Amino acid sequence: MTRPVVGIMSNSHLINDQYEVHGGGLMNTRAIAEVSGCVPLLVPSDPTVVSVTDLMESCDAFLLTGGRPNVHPEEYGEDETEAHGTFDRGRDALALNLVRACVATGQPVLGICRGFQEINVAMGGSLYPEIRDLPGRMNHRMPPDGTIAEKFELRHDVRFTPGGVFHRVMGAEVVRTNTLHGQGIKTPGTRIVVDGHAEDGTPEAIYVDGAPGFTLAVQWHPEYEAAKDPVSRPLFEAFGAAARAWASGERTAALQQAG
Repeated sequence: MTRPVVGIMSNSHLINDQYEVHGGGLMNTRAIAEVSGCVPLLVPSDPTVVSVTDLMESCDAFLLTGGRPNVHPEEYGEDETEAHGTFDRGRDALALNLVRACVATGQPVLGICRGFQEINVAMGGSLYPEIRDLPGRMNHRMPPDGTIAEKFELRHDVRFTPGGVFHRVMGAEVVRTNTLHGQGIKTPGTRIVVDGHAEDGTPEAIYVDGAPGFTLAVQWHPEYEAAKDPVSRPLFEAFGAAARAWASGERTAALQQAG
């Protein structure tokens, strides 16, 4: 059987501050290939070269990755400030519309970090520019020093709604995760269900209520050592199962989360 194709959203950046590229992390492609059992396909984050229709006809599911650029605050009705960081307006234009289209059709989507934030914004939600500045919140940002293993070290617990979507997918009510983000959900979008929180109350796991297919997202980075990690593996396995169901035409089998 041909493996389903998962479109992996890229990020725009410069090599040597001059050469423009669309890039994606090897961790993401390996997680999709080795754990989800799908073909990873890097998607250029530029609506001038590829359309939402093109992508939905070419891919069976989508992984919305993390990335240094943040969703521009204009997308949720706020003014840009220095705290909002850098942006990728091409990705904003493509990814937000892709999320809405996939929510409507049931085509599977998994959001990670920025992808988590994109799904919330696409559904009308807003973001805090800097979580660590909020009273009672921890610093969720990537440690500035250390090896990759130290940067992706497990740093806090996430508690899911008992009996909820993520509890069922993970097989556990509480899991330990890494944390490498500055922004986070301020106001959940329409139909966004916050199904998991960090110890300080920060939303960490969401899904879209009533979506006809797999539409889950997490604020942490499950792609790191996904094949080995007991939290990451079931998430990518469930996503792969949803992609296979979509590819085979079993639309209603693509994880009905709201049930």
